[in-house]
Amino acid sequence: MILSNTSIHEALRQGWLVIDPRPLPEQPGTDGAKCPYQTSAVDLRLGDEILCFSRLPVSIDLRDGGFSALVPAISERWTFPREQPFTIQPNQFILGQTLETVTLPLLPDELNYPCLAARIEGRSSYSRCGLLIHFTAPTIHAGFSGTIALEICNFGPHSIQLFKHSYICQLIIEQVHGRPFRNDSQFQGQTFPGGSPRT
Repeated sequence: MILSNTSIHEALRQGWLVIDPRPLPEQPGTDGAKCPYQTSAVDLRLGDEILCFSRLPVSIDLRDGGFSALVPAISERWTFPREQPFTIQPNQFILGQTLETVTLPLLPDELNYPCLAARIEGRSSYSRCGLLIHFTAPTIHAGFSGTIALEICNFGPHSIQLFKHSYICQLIIEQVHGRPFRNDSQFQGQTFPGGSPRT
């Protein structure tokens, strides 16, 4: 079951979902501020850092997992300088992250709360320019907390300018049937696009 914007508001108020900083305004207004709550999703913004991958040939072996440990060897971190954009070229692949930290808490059973998971998707205005926001990995599992990595690739014929804190993706919230047990991934608590080691 996908949550509507009013159900997302309720989940935020009850603490079943935490988005920090909280997307505002909650309703469309007359002041021209964009309301990030679509009818069945909430828009999230691009964070301050991007990982640019080396174009040198590298052989990546992920059989043992641990992608975050590989990041320093195959990429470099790029921070947005003031209001200048990052220009992603055709056929270029980068990792971005959401400005917002998203938490889908696994609360005690006795609280009788709805357990939530989510999916991250691109926005149509970017996708129609050929920009892909995730590669086969849209699922945000119940129990996750951290910024959300954005696997961004420009499949279009033209370069595209990306600005920090612009609305780049949408989070679709879903209710989970049954109560899951914890099984955190290597990306739990991540704070930059390549992930963070678990502490």
